[in-house]
Amino acid sequence: MALSDRSLAIGASRAATKRARTGTRLLGTTAFRITALVVAAFVAMAAIVVGALFWQTNSLLTAHVLRGLSQDRAALEDVLRTGGVPALSGAVAARSKGIGSGATLLLLHDAAGAKLAGNLDRWPVELADKPQGGTFTYDGGGRGAGQPAVGIPLVSAGGVRLLVARDLGDQSRLIDGIRRLFLIGFGLLSLMGLAGGLIASRLMLKRVTEITDTGKTIMAGDLSGRIPLSGSDDEFDYLAANLNVMLERIEQLMLAMREVSDNIAHDLKTPLSRLRSRAEAAMRDTGNSAAHADGLARVIEDADAIMQTFNALLLIARLEAGAVDRSAETFDLGQLIRDVGELYEPVADEAGQQIILTAGGTVNLRANKQLIGQALANLIDNAIKYGVPVSGKAGEITVALTSSGAGVRIAVADRGPGIVQADRERVAKRFVRLDQSRTKPGTGLGLSLVAAVARLHGGRIRIEDNTPGLRVVIELPATLRSGTEGS
Repeated sequence: MALSDRSLAIGASRAATKRARTGTRLLGTTAFRITALVVAAFVAMAAIVVGALFWQTNSLLTAHVLRGLSQDRAALEDVLRTGGVPALSGAVAARSKGIGSGATLLLLHDAAGAKLAGNLDRWPVELADKPQGGTFTYDGGGRGAGQPAVGIPLVSAGGVRLLVARDLGDQSRLIDGIRRLFLIGFGLLSLMGLAGGLIASRLMLKRVTEITDTGKTIMAGDLSGRIPLSGSDDEFDYLAANLNVMLERIEQLMLAMREVSDNIAHDLKTPLSRLRSRAEAAMRDTGNSAAHADGLARVIEDADAIMQTFNALLLIARLEAGAVDRSAETFDLGQLIRDVGELYEPVADEAGQQIILTAGGTVNLRANKQLIGQALANLIDNAIKYGVPVSGKAGEITVALTSSGAGVRIAVADRGPGIVQADRERVAKRFVRLDQSRTKPGTGLGLSLVAAVARLHGGRIRIEDNTPGLRVVIELPATLRSGTEGS
């Protein structure tokens, strides 16, 4: 066999194997099993209903035939009683008009068994030992032998026997037609059910395969993979949309982790190098105790700053993972804002700024008081450090609390240089520090922590223009409000 022929044979074999596996998977899917179960249950119920109708129809037709036979026998019995055997023979002869579908069949024998009148040739052997009558077959002439019929015998005191019967050809054909229609209909129903199961299985398997392929793509390292939507707005689209949101969140967290790693390498390299240099300088200057103590103090400051950075990173990570004990409690948010504002008033005075609080109303909130207070402190601290007016004049830091049906808003605004529109989205990410703030102390984690606290409580932050200056708004959902509110 040539190499090309062998390759074609291998390809055909693999294709056949794949088709066989696909067929097996289709037959083994949940959709096919459920469809087959429903079709089987439907067929069983339909069989019971149709069987009951079939039995009822046959019973009604049989009862009608037997009622007619009883009336005919009673009439002929009256003839025998009033006119004797000759009159009965004449009546039987008059009524014997031939045989056919639905015809009346008659046979009159004398005591010796000789035929006196009638359109039947012989006494049915099936009724030889059945004085009450029953079904039998007879020769229908042109229609062939074995035609079905039902008869009732009448035996007189003189030994004369009369058989009154009725041809059941029409009834038999009707019953056979119903039975044939039943079998064909249920056969088609079963085939259509199986075909529907296969189609449903193929559609479901296609959607599941799309989800599986997306999972394989992501496991291979491509975090941008998403599950395609069919646009049918069915349960698979609903599932795919939710999974895509989850995948989007996972991608953001992974990208944030990579960004954090890069930022840690850049932003902590300088303080660590400075820490090492100061420690070496302190070790060399052993003769000057004052310089030695000052060097150690600076080393401790640098170590504290590094520890603060890592603590902030750890807290943000725990907040985003939802691993922080939320320990919700009900507190007055307005009072918390006043307490934090009073705490930072001396710091603002030293920076030549003034804190103005417009949080006189009472807003009862059920949340983590410590985290909300820390987020508010971060915003005020940022406003003090970066919100100094460009003109050098005394600046104002406004802390406002508003509550409405949509939720609760905490806004911290300053009169500083602000942030351009292009940088407002990324400034809330970890370790992001704009060029104008590089000379100020800080880690670039303040707004990241605020955003994480807001997300933990189901809210978000917004960065707006204060014209001039910057306004950062914490929006919390109305579901956190508790109790009554006043002003």
